[in-house]
Formats: sequence, structure tokens, C-alpha cells
Amino acid sequence: MKTSFLFLAQGFEEIEALTVVDVMRRAGMDIKTVSITDEHKVCGAHGIAVEADKLIDDVDLSDAEWLIAPGGMPGSTNLANCDRLCAALSKHHAKQGKIAAICAAPAIVLAPLGILDGKDATCYPGFEDNCHQAIMRDTPVVALNSLITANGPAAALRFALAIVANSMGEGIANEVGSGMLFYPK
Repeated sequence: MKTSFLFLAQGFEEIEALTVVDVMRRAGMDIKTVSITDEHKVCGAHGIAVEADKLIDDVDLSDAEWLIAPGGMPGSTNLANCDRLCAALSKHHAKQGKIAAICAAPAIVLAPLGILDGKDATCYPGFEDNCHQAIMRDTPVVALNSLITANGPAAALRFALAIVANSMGEGIANEVGSGMLFYPK
């Protein structure tokens, strides 16, 4: 199984990042957290410091399964200002690689790169105006073949399980979800 990477920038939304990592690891997926700074320790939007597995300058993103952007402010803006990450996202998108983003990240990180163009997507309410070329949906999660977006912290578990379902099938996603006492309506 290929490695997936979730990117951490100063001001990231903690629940969106850590829920995804937790759920993917419960499912047996290989996911690494990557600091886009020059330090492993990254502080989230609510003052929670997280020790990233890797630094962006030390990882090869060319053969990733998923590239994942959590939201939060100013985390999303900081991700969008990271040239190495934006180049990796654009290259991954060009080869139909899998990309996931939640909260402000679809609008702030993916939309300016053209990744949402012509696709159904969702984001944090109020950021839709940044997604002029996307077909915006008012729903917690939009899961396409190689693109998953979600609208915010409350959707973090559904977002993570959608990633698992895409890679490992609905059965594994349901098993992980039910093990966490998550029963979708």
C-alpha cells in the first residue's frame, strides 16, 4: 500500500487533521503527517502542538496515495503559501492522484490550483466564493473518485471514513466506523 501524506501548517484545524490520521491508521493505511515548516512541532489553531512525522523537504511525494489538506485559519492560508506543497498537489492532480481537503482548504488551497474546476465540492460556509469553477454542494462531504472535500470540523469523521472507503472499500470503512461507535443515519 502506498503512503499517504497529511500536511500540517501553523494554525491547522486540529480535529480535522488528527481525526483523519487516527481513522486511516485504524484502517491499517500508511499515513504520515508532514510539517510544511522547518520544524517537526506544529501548533494548531487552538494551541495544540503536534509532532509531525516528517518535514516536507524530507519526503518524496511523487508516489503518494493521498495528499490531504486539513483546514483551519491561518493553516489553510499557510498551506496555500507553500510552493513545494502546491507544486506537489498540482502534479498529483495532473496524474489523477487522490487529493482530499476539508474546511477552508478546498477553497484556499485547491481552488486556486484549478483542482476543483468542473467538479462537485464542498467547503466551510462562506468560502464558496473562492471556488468559482467548482460545483459547490451544501453537504458535509463530497466524495469523488480521486477528490474528497468536506465542510468543516463536524464532518471530520465522515471525511476520514470516505478516504478509507475510497482506498479500502465500504466494508473496512464501516468496520472502522462502527468500532468507533459511529453509525451514519
